[in-house]
Amino acid sequence: MNILMIGAGGVATVAAHKIAQNSDVFTDFTIASRRKEKCDALAKVLKDKYGITVKTAQVDADDIEQLKQLFNTYQPELCLNLALPYQDLTIMDACLACGVNYMDTANYEPRDEAHFEYSWQWAYMDRFKEAGLTAILGCGFDPGVSGVYTAYAAKHHFDEIHYLDIVDCNAGNHHKAFATNFNPEINIREITQKGLYYKDGQWLETEPLEVHKALTYPNIGPRESYLMHHEELESLVKNYPTIKQARFWMTFGQQYLTYLDVIQNIGMSRIDDVTYEAPLADGSGKTVKVNIVPLQFLKAVLPNPQDLGENYEGETSIGCRIRGIKDGKEQTYYVYNNCSHQAAFQETGMQGVSYTTGVPAMIGAMMFAKGLWKKPGVWNVEDFDPDPFMEQLNKQGLPWHEVFNEDLEL
Repeated sequence: MNILMIGAGGVATVAAHKIAQNSDVFTDFTIASRRKEKCDALAKVLKDKYGITVKTAQVDADDIEQLKQLFNTYQPELCLNLALPYQDLTIMDACLACGVNYMDTANYEPRDEAHFEYSWQWAYMDRFKEAGLTAILGCGFDPGVSGVYTAYAAKHHFDEIHYLDIVDCNAGNHHKAFATNFNPEINIREITQKGLYYKDGQWLETEPLEVHKALTYPNIGPRESYLMHHEELESLVKNYPTIKQARFWMTFGQQYLTYLDVIQNIGMSRIDDVTYEAPLADGSGKTVKVNIVPLQFLKAVLPNPQDLGENYEGETSIGCRIRGIKDGKEQTYYVYNNCSHQAAFQETGMQGVSYTTGVPAMIGAMMFAKGLWKKPGVWNVEDFDPDPFMEQLNKQGLPWHEVFNEDLEL
């Protein structure tokens, strides 16, 4: 398959390594990004390590005309969108215009509002159906594998799922005072929003990080876990209407939360324009008024998530804790993966958080290439057969484990 990937950050780097490792499936590979030099550097790594030739291109993913020119030039069958969530809709528009199938790892959110939901992308359903094109949304880990895990549980272990808790623990240490594991702008916008969970047919809101409790993670132990809003809950409760309650939990260390609190209190998490009088570089003492977005400025001075891997120790643990009915009896089920930051770095040069998102992105593309996940329209991962995806998780570096009928702590 001819695949074109937009993005050259940490997740894209991992996905590129995995695409290169599966060159029998992906016979033609192009990497495009706003900064072509990053694509070229990544292409050189892949050439040196795997002996494959990768094409590269420059594109502004906010510009639909540039995207259309890119697609028309390279003629991909699938666009793997690993750019920013702000750019999902322009890329989908360009895919429709050029007859290209689409996949991403995170749902759309407007640049000027920290708000994310699937409605904007689900609205493309009829257009993708009429064009005979497939769009697969949220094919990372969470969202992504979390949805596949749920689909697998529903297919093999439950007649009805009643309670779903997605639990995400990063027990790693990157030895930085403060850093985010993926794009700081997206990360901080997400964490500082109000929590949201589903219960008895209603969506209930909490204050940011207000609800929390210690949960025990395999090979890690107890870690304080915070209830958050996460987009896959929206699609899972729609696709599994027997669910009575669905929640998402993520761990944060106290030092991280202290820094985050300061960032908010001093206004550095703002996403609106602030006018700043910047001195001219000519030494004249004169100033010029410029508009900056504080959170974007903060992103520029924080550690780059791509550079955290070398000294990152510990592991992640992400999974689904499910309670429901099978053959008239209640049972519990916990399916999860633990990923070592150092093992991820040794393989791809990136840390475990990038790895756990980049590997499923490649597997989703593989499912499409093999015709296993392919039908016109706009779909979430749980709309497809989970079995071949679960098989590839074990083969591609994210092995999963199952625990039956033990205390879920939730």
